[in-house]
Amino acid sequence: MSFANNLECEGRVAIVTGASRGIGAAIAERLAAAGALVACSARTIEPVDRYEGSLQETVARITAAGGAAIPIRCDLAQPDDRAALVEQTVAELGPVDILVNNGAITYYMPFTEFTDKRFRLMFEVQVRAPYELAQLVVPGMAERGEGWILNISSRAGVHPVGPPFNPVYREWGFSVYGMVKAALDRFSTGLAAELHVDGIRVNSLAPWDNVATPGASTHDLVDQFALEDVSIIAEAALALCSGPLELTGNVAYSQPLLAQLQRRPPAS
Repeated sequence: MSFANNLECEGRVAIVTGASRGIGAAIAERLAAAGALVACSARTIEPVDRYEGSLQETVARITAAGGAAIPIRCDLAQPDDRAALVEQTVAELGPVDILVNNGAITYYMPFTEFTDKRFRLMFEVQVRAPYELAQLVVPGMAERGEGWILNISSRAGVHPVGPPFNPVYREWGFSVYGMVKAALDRFSTGLAAELHVDGIRVNSLAPWDNVATPGASTHDLVDQFALEDVSIIAEAALALCSGPLELTGNVAYSQPLLAQLQRRPPAS
């Protein structure tokens, strides 16, 4: 199966959470380049000293390139903010055709050291928020007979193989992170089965190799791992946010997916 590298999302309205930097920003820009009207969401709109990048800068890059985007402040841990994100998107751009759940908050530490607050926050942002946002946009998608939901996951959701186990699983404290990503993968495939009859495609997508983003660098996840350019997962995301109805129910990985679909990121 292959797709034309053109305005595959022309006129469609997309929400991308966690769009201030890294993977989320790259996906928002790629969807906009393909013609989508993008609501870019994160906890803050203005730059934050701790990280490179902001919603203001993401939206500025999109509009400078001739695309259409708006910034919307949303703390995914807050139910009222999640509802307001969808309401503002619909009010300013129109009914939502594409939902990309990329926003995340992550802690890496041994499970014996995890506080209840951090455990609950990770599940609220990375599992509950995607679930609730989907609940908010699916009725409109079903009414129109078409929609795309993409949940950004991680290979950390795959079960460790052993014994012997790779020391990284003990030393890096991936267990809770793996739990939330595994939950997101299972939610994606379950929702795909539920919504196929309504014309809604649902997939999860993870980088095949680590992406050197500001967030990953903060957690020291780039020095010891193979890396892939952020354009690869952005292109894979576009494929899953514009593909036909049979392209649903996948727990997909960026590089194998692009090879399967015989596509690659556009030349910069």
